[in-house]
Amino acid sequence: MSYLDWIIFLATPVAVFIISRQSRRYIVGVADFLASRRAGGRYLLSLASGTAGFGAVSAVAGFQLFYRAGTAINWWGNVGLPLAMILTVTGFVAYRYRETRVLTMGQLLEVRYSHNFRIFMGTTIVLSGVLNYAIFPAVGAYFFIYYCNLPHVIHVGPFWVRTFPLFMAGELSFALYTVLLGGQLQGMLTDCIEGLISGVLFLVVAGAILAKFSFHQMYVGMASGPPGKSLLNPFDMGKQHSFNVLYVVIGLVSAMYTWMNWQGNQGFNAAPANAHEAKMAGILGNWRGISRGLVIMLLAIAGVTYLKNPEFAHQAAAVRVQLSHISTHALRSQERIPLALSHLLPSGVRGCFAAMMFLMMVAVDISYLHSWGSIFVQDVVLPIRGRAIAPQSQLRLLRWSITGVAMFAFVFSLLFSQTQYIFMFFAITGAIFLGGSGAVILGALYWSRGTTAGAWAGQLVGSVLAVSGIIIEQIWPKFPLTGQVMYGITMVCASFSYVVVSLFTCREPFNMDRMLHRGRYARVEDAVKVETRSRIREWKRILLGFDENFTRGDKFISASFFAWNMFWFAGFVVITAINVFEPWSNLDWWKWGLVNIIVLIVLSPLTTAWFTWGVIVDLRKLFKILKERAVDVRDNGQVIGHRNADEVTAGPCAGVEK
Repeated sequence: MSYLDWIIFLATPVAVFIISRQSRRYIVGVADFLASRRAGGRYLLSLASGTAGFGAVSAVAGFQLFYRAGTAINWWGNVGLPLAMILTVTGFVAYRYRETRVLTMGQLLEVRYSHNFRIFMGTTIVLSGVLNYAIFPAVGAYFFIYYCNLPHVIHVGPFWVRTFPLFMAGELSFALYTVLLGGQLQGMLTDCIEGLISGVLFLVVAGAILAKFSFHQMYVGMASGPPGKSLLNPFDMGKQHSFNVLYVVIGLVSAMYTWMNWQGNQGFNAAPANAHEAKMAGILGNWRGISRGLVIMLLAIAGVTYLKNPEFAHQAAAVRVQLSHISTHALRSQERIPLALSHLLPSGVRGCFAAMMFLMMVAVDISYLHSWGSIFVQDVVLPIRGRAIAPQSQLRLLRWSITGVAMFAFVFSLLFSQTQYIFMFFAITGAIFLGGSGAVILGALYWSRGTTAGAWAGQLVGSVLAVSGIIIEQIWPKFPLTGQVMYGITMVCASFSYVVVSLFTCREPFNMDRMLHRGRYARVEDAVKVETRSRIREWKRILLGFDENFTRGDKFISASFFAWNMFWFAGFVVITAINVFEPWSNLDWWKWGLVNIIVLIVLSPLTTAWFTWGVIVDLRKLFKILKERAVDVRDNGQVIGHRNADEVTAGPCAGVEK
């Protein structure tokens, strides 16, 4: 890293910190800290949640997977495009979740099922989430140590300290201070600013890679995969064990089963101004991801090109020497492409990529610290206590809990030795909660006959199977099933248990209208203001997500999203059919891949400018709402008689301790 790289790298987070901390004066009540007083607009939410949902650990995991499976594995993911499109445009889960007006998923589960089930699920969510998150600091620290070529030990006089824990402590402290300063509101604004800056950095890094390598050089590197493990041809990857077609199929099923179940972004789920904004934020999020997807793909291709194209063999030798000094296979696989990038990126651009990764790392840390710490207090501690507490006491408890999550992640990352691919670790730790939660949450929002007994059965079966999978993998090194396959088995068994037990124990349907605030239970502040309301044809509701709240601009956004996905799905169907009868060569697959790259290159600057304008508009609306909307101290996550506390009490929240 040159002096220019270090200046860019260090100046970027400082600028984010100075700008974002202006929001702290708006934190008054619990709903501010947990859900930004439900004032988030679509562009602000889509940009901030997208930044928080794709951290440095996701990029490193993506590089790790790409070096092994290339673009070939992504091909089979296209089979799920129509389903993903329909789920997105209809606001699947997101719309109804926002209608419930809950602050956490556990609160929803108490409204829908029972108080004790909320405590159990809160504990399960926190256990799964904290374990899943606990390697994030380690992955990020190792990335920067190797990418920036930092010394492993720093000497201060007669003393010395390892760089690894020092970097983790510094980065976690930065993220922790930010989230303690203002909770979800502070985190959302910080992530939004980071997203805007990263959008510009994305374009700079992508431009540098395109200037560094020709498309032919990239092709030579990508075509180097051996038979059965092609990086380009999805019909020639039969020898891939962990990352194969079965891995993709299970991933697609789980995407629908656990749609919006993972609570790492739980603050964003509760923050939309209304259910319609939540729905539109989900649609826009797909457009916002274009520039990020482009640069991550180009970075991965550049790393593979540098390491596998014979033209760069001499330069790549230095990378291999560095890799040989890394003791474990898991860590070598993580740092292979980052080390290549540290050599191939020019001065200045190297600093831009480092700044981009640091912003992504901080964004996801802010979101996860806030989520797991808040859920522990809201869905475990306070429900066990049984009484609400004064807002300031609750805020103080939330901050202590968030600090505890940061301390646990630091210690876990310091002591835990990774032995498997990051995505595999994510799959099995996530399954502790997600294995059974899909049936439980979908049933809570969409099936009036789902029962508390069914929820207990589904979640217990899912959690037990997931934990069993973890134990078996540890004591049986040659266990034939991967973490992803175990996850698939868990989903099937948990869903079956939930449905069967619910059917046997249901006495009367649950009042869904009351929970979703529809009809006579509707709330004025959640209404959507539109100029005209016209009748919507049924096919437009299903395929395009149109409803009575859609403006002309909303319809254009949703229809363009539909057209975009159908274009790529049509290409998938036609090309797959062609290859059944006349298989393509690696060069043919590379040419199709170039179509993707060129389209993304054209769209990335446009989407960056579009979202910058949209975020500015949403920020003005956000601060206007924060100034004008009164704070309701009863809106604190408490549930009374299967209803949110602010809906059943006329004065201060029942049982509040001063």
